[in-house]
Amino acid sequence: MSAGKLVVVTGATGYVGGRLVPELLEAGYRVRILARDIRRLESRPWIDLVEIVEADATDQAAVTEALTGVDVAYYLIHSIGTGTKFAMKDRQTARSFAAAARDVGVGHLVYLSGLYPEHQELSMHLQSRQEVEEIFLTCGVPTTVLRAAVIIGSGSASFEMLRYLTERLPVMVTPRWVDTRIQPIAIRDVLHYLVGAAEIPAGVSRGFDIGGPDVMTYRQMMARYASVAGLPPRRVIKVPVLSPALSSHWVGLVTPVPKSIARPLVASLINEVVCKEHDIADYVPDPDAGLTPFDRAISLALTKIQDRAVVSRWSSASTAGAPSDPLPSDPDWAGGSLYADERAREVDADRTKLWQVINAIGGDTGWYSWPLAWRLRGFADRVIGGPGLRRGRRDASTLVIGDALDFWRVEEADNERVLRLRAEMRLPGLAWLEFVIEQSGNGPVSLRQRALFHPRGLLGHLYWWSVYPFHGIVFGAMLRNIALAAEASSASPQTPPTSQRPNPPS
Repeated sequence: MSAGKLVVVTGATGYVGGRLVPELLEAGYRVRILARDIRRLESRPWIDLVEIVEADATDQAAVTEALTGVDVAYYLIHSIGTGTKFAMKDRQTARSFAAAARDVGVGHLVYLSGLYPEHQELSMHLQSRQEVEEIFLTCGVPTTVLRAAVIIGSGSASFEMLRYLTERLPVMVTPRWVDTRIQPIAIRDVLHYLVGAAEIPAGVSRGFDIGGPDVMTYRQMMARYASVAGLPPRRVIKVPVLSPALSSHWVGLVTPVPKSIARPLVASLINEVVCKEHDIADYVPDPDAGLTPFDRAISLALTKIQDRAVVSRWSSASTAGAPSDPLPSDPDWAGGSLYADERAREVDADRTKLWQVINAIGGDTGWYSWPLAWRLRGFADRVIGGPGLRRGRRDASTLVIGDALDFWRVEEADNERVLRLRAEMRLPGLAWLEFVIEQSGNGPVSLRQRALFHPRGLLGHLYWWSVYPFHGIVFGAMLRNIALAAEASSASPQTPPTSQRPNPPS
């Protein structure tokens, strides 16, 4: 039915957008992507099948150019997790995008919103989604709004929150929202409706509620997750004193989801989110096999995690307050103080083996030095609202630009040459950790390791000098243990297995 229509997708580096693109391609659409950083898409298997426009969605001139000639535009941008002013950012970006779509004559807009009740005071998160809906529905461009509650799929923030709360806490003290009714939906069903929305007639401009076949409370969701995952029954103790703010703190400590994202998600759980209608089926028929039951959605997500086949994750998006500044060029950087801890060592190993060891850093592997110190640093970061170490890594053996890696983000990953990480932990400044493999001809392989810090104000300088005495212990041991691991790997006939390409989403 698509007949080669041109669609533009925003948010392609995010959780839903990263899964929607291949579904649209399979359905026969021509796809153009609007992205701030093309490099974050380079590892996607569909990269050569799409057109990419590198621009920020807040740049109306660039957006206007990207939307020119487009039949359908998918707006999958949400500023949740970007700080207390996320609602204002959502409004501004949506207005700019809607104006550009109207000016160039885009045929159809599709927006993924949140499910919310009528005639109730909404959380800030759901209120923001409602405001963006109104901006698109009144902009003069035919718009389809799909409203979903909790999305169940490997790697989604809502699923990760449910998963870790249930797995880590056999006994839970929970607030009143644990008995709020919710209608979750599997990611595969969300994608089904998103793809189908592209063919909704232009005369139909409205919102649609989408949800799975099960309606349950969060308490029941945790109980059924435990059953599917083979865990003992969980005991839930409800108390009336835990506010959303307090709840988000312990969610941030127990799960990989940082407080900046957990807080709006938790606050939204005070609202009952159950579909009021199923009119979408009049325009986009339900999947042939029917909507995915909750238990089946959980089982599919867990299988993807166990098979290391998670296509996209919530952490693909930038962390709240995380810096986007590139590494300062040196030696002629003019941005102020730049502290550096530089170390180098010859490694009696093949550079490929050395790269494999470096590429496996973080996550379950750890940081090759003082595990307890890293765990304490991660815990401290989570206490003050940072991501800590629980984000882990997307894949056990490969890293690509844009990957979240514990409390770092991959800024550069040049095969067998450079791995550079940018810190997203809470710091009074900007920090990077870089590994460079060097070899001249057939000469010895050497590894150069740099920890760089650009302080912000007096506190930044004090921070650097307060931790400097520990650098020899932490970074010195890191360099030494990476080298020893590579040398041991080179001496072994076994080669670490490479990761497989991700399977279709679940």
